[in-house]
Amino acid sequence: MSDAYDFDDDFDPGAAFELPEGLQSNVSDDPEAPPVEYQAPPTMTTDELPAFGYAEDLAEAPMVLDDLALSIPSGGVDQPIPRISIRAFCERPDTVSLIENAAQDRRLARAHVQTSLGGLPDAIEFYNHENTPNLILIESGMRGETLFAQLEELANVCDAGTKVVIIGAANDIGLYRELLRRGISDYLVPPLTSLHLIRSVTDLFVNPDQPFAGKVTAFIGAKGGVGASTLAHNVAWQISEVCETDATIMDLDLSFGTAGLDFNQDGNSNIGDALAEPDRVDDVLLERLLTKCTERLSLFTAPATLDREWELDPDAYETVIAQVRSTVPHVILDLPHIWSSWMKSTLFAADEIVIVASPDLACLRNAKNLYDLLKSMRGNDAPPKIVVNQVGVPKRPEIPIKDFADALGAEPVLVLPFEPQIFGEAANNGQMIQELKAESKAGEGLAHLAALLTGQGTTRRRKGLFSKILGRG
Repeated sequence: MSDAYDFDDDFDPGAAFELPEGLQSNVSDDPEAPPVEYQAPPTMTTDELPAFGYAEDLAEAPMVLDDLALSIPSGGVDQPIPRISIRAFCERPDTVSLIENAAQDRRLARAHVQTSLGGLPDAIEFYNHENTPNLILIESGMRGETLFAQLEELANVCDAGTKVVIIGAANDIGLYRELLRRGISDYLVPPLTSLHLIRSVTDLFVNPDQPFAGKVTAFIGAKGGVGASTLAHNVAWQISEVCETDATIMDLDLSFGTAGLDFNQDGNSNIGDALAEPDRVDDVLLERLLTKCTERLSLFTAPATLDREWELDPDAYETVIAQVRSTVPHVILDLPHIWSSWMKSTLFAADEIVIVASPDLACLRNAKNLYDLLKSMRGNDAPPKIVVNQVGVPKRPEIPIKDFADALGAEPVLVLPFEPQIFGEAANNGQMIQELKAESKAGEGLAHLAALLTGQGTTRRRKGLFSKILGRG
């Protein structure tokens, strides 16, 4: 590799876009000025740009720049991007579609994103008369002197604090490093997915002093009484005590929540205190409000009182959940069976969603509505997981599991048989199923679900148990 790309290791790609001192002279109108050091092939036209790859799996679409591999880790948990403004200037309609798809992602829900065709020249012209946003995305097939000259023009019209990301065509480590030297925050090349773009923006704007974010899993019942809360509590216990990973349950059924009862806990403080004043919530207050169930499991109980009507701003839920997830690897949300603006935004923002249903017509209808809506809203996430609970209630007509799955358009990840004695005894004793009877079908099924949510594999008996319930052998 040529020494022309030698760069300062102290350079911060996240800094505002401006040409470093001493590099402006590389591009000059003076015909006697020395030539630029970077030598590159001629400018590519828009028609010559390679097609974008829309990979289903991030592992299928790594960005590789010669000896520098830039890829998105699979299975990671991203923090939401703050309220920033992003403007994209694209050379192709495909790129506009890619960015607009990324803008619909839950991680960018708070960002304001605008797109237009035109590329780098249009960006320069536009910002001659307008203030620049927090981030400018530029698609350009140019390389070499022409690109650097236009970037210098853009730098001259950028406000302090603006960052620039280039979406290019050349898979060239030298060009990548030279662009970083010149103040560009990142350089992306095809094959490119929405999540590549989101991760790039996250790296630039998420607070590096608070990089940790636990996984948020939301449990919601397709209708009341299907056991969503019971499963949420048991899975959280399984994650903490068997998978040995710290977890916190947030009981968001403020008026009728049962998490305190299920764990035989009666704390004086509850999640209502945090939601009432979300801006006061910090690590110290959380330590006081949370109820410690075990060494690894904490509980945010619901007020479970009718003395107050809980009509809160959706931002209050977002703020408290964000604070909790910054302290623990797994957060389990026990959601009530209601529909409101805060419920919709909370589900949209969760890392994983579990819909619990029983095999009847009302549950099938509601589960399908939820599944289809959430799948369409969260195009860059895995679809919600379906759990069919309370299968085999005596004398109750039920929809066969195969027909239920076909109508829903998704196969359940777990089918649990109706075992009222085990669940009833556990509830009355303030115990979890694994504590009472770990070898029961319910115990094995809950262990399987916890393993799926933590990525720790599946239980050995999964095949025999589920194939029997599903009628497969």
